[in-house]
Amino acid sequence: MHPISHAHLSLERLKNIIENHEKIMLSQEATAAIVKCREYLDRKMEDLDRPIYGVTTGFGSLYNVSIPKEDLSQLQHNLVMSHACGAGEKVRPEIVKLMLLLKVQNFSYGHSGAQLVTVQRLIDMFNEDILPVVYQQGSLGASGDLAPLAHLSLPLIGMGEVLYKGKIRPSAEVWAEKGWEPIRLQSKEGLALLNGTQFMSAHAIWCLIKSMRLSKWADVIGAMSLDAYDGRIEPFLPLTHKLRPHVGQILTGESFMKLLEGSELIRRPKEHVQDPYSFRCIPQVHGAVKDNIMYVKSVIENEINSATDNPNVFPDEDMVISAGNFHGEPIAIPMDSLSIAMSELASISERRTYQLIHGLRGLPKYLVTEPGLNSGFMIPQYTAANIVSQNKGLCWPASCDSIPSSQGQEDHVSMGSNSATKLVRVVDNTETVLAIELFNAAQALEFRRPLKSSPALEKVFEAYRKEVPFVEQDTYMHPLIVKSIEFLQREEFLR
Repeated sequence: MHPISHAHLSLERLKNIIENHEKIMLSQEATAAIVKCREYLDRKMEDLDRPIYGVTTGFGSLYNVSIPKEDLSQLQHNLVMSHACGAGEKVRPEIVKLMLLLKVQNFSYGHSGAQLVTVQRLIDMFNEDILPVVYQQGSLGASGDLAPLAHLSLPLIGMGEVLYKGKIRPSAEVWAEKGWEPIRLQSKEGLALLNGTQFMSAHAIWCLIKSMRLSKWADVIGAMSLDAYDGRIEPFLPLTHKLRPHVGQILTGESFMKLLEGSELIRRPKEHVQDPYSFRCIPQVHGAVKDNIMYVKSVIENEINSATDNPNVFPDEDMVISAGNFHGEPIAIPMDSLSIAMSELASISERRTYQLIHGLRGLPKYLVTEPGLNSGFMIPQYTAANIVSQNKGLCWPASCDSIPSSQGQEDHVSMGSNSATKLVRVVDNTETVLAIELFNAAQALEFRRPLKSSPALEKVFEAYRKEVPFVEQDTYMHPLIVKSIEFLQREEFLR
């Protein structure tokens, strides 16, 4: 059981919560902060001498329309209901579950005004895997992730749909089974639910976790390709990297030295003086990706340990401040940057695949013994090239766009939600390209027998061969690529 508190929530801790199916609860600290904020806001409502945005007024460009006290609950209900205008594909359940957790974390700081019962219902949904149906399109990533967070919040008021036990059902049906009553939202609550960056942040977390795994796999697969290609070890020696001491570059050099330790192939005499850039410049390219992942991780961890709804309530200071913590720019730009980094990881991987099938350095063309009769590994490289090309289009930064909305009140937006959803596609694509390289590298390594690679790489090779066989003659390759992708979703070889 993970207690939601004000303690720093790391990416690694989040990963463990999700992967180990841990349940969550509110700490005493968080409970006290939530109750204190709500009680303060209720008292404040009794002696307001001025309008407060989103508490006693309409929303967006309707900020100057005051709402009678008796209609404030209906105002919040209407807000959630009317803003659920999402479109497109459904968000993956594992990302929706992250959204629920991040929303609870956001409320735990006691600056949002949510009722304790509302926060507890979000926790119950998380713990029982009752996941709202949320759509990918609709947020501008500025006034919070309005449309997707509205879909996340609809079940709280007995509306919308949820995924429960493998089936999508009306939330009202599931609520009736559970004996749960719809929540009557109080002043500001709807706005607290809809304002915030939890849609963008959840996507970023999911992509970061996967990117960190793929970055490690890229080193393992790249090292196997290097050995199969009869490549040189010199570009990975530490002397060169001391002259250009980027952290990621140094780490990559160290990684390859360790991965290739004990290889018969890497230490045999070489006829060629140097390797193509896709091999020789691995420390620089893989290293730049590592540096970017570390940077984006630091930004996203800061984001998920923040209160990002609006307005912010400060009970101790007796202030309610309408500001811009919901604006997605601080994470939109890093997410676009991570797309570029992961796309480059796929790009250099595809080039290594191309080199392996080119019929150079004693390897047969297309990595089969009878090229001509057999096309061999010709078309997997086509597939990788197609995916890399698609990534280039997806890497156009969404954060450099802005379309004014809400009658000009929201005149600059981040489009960070688009940064988030296309980042998922880029990361998925990168996984496939790396899986294709592994498919080729393992095949090429067999043509170097009886010489062996390093113990570390031979261990990976042997495990991979239990899933994907050596290709003797042309065969149906799609299932083998799928198995290669599934192999990369395992982490035991990366520890």
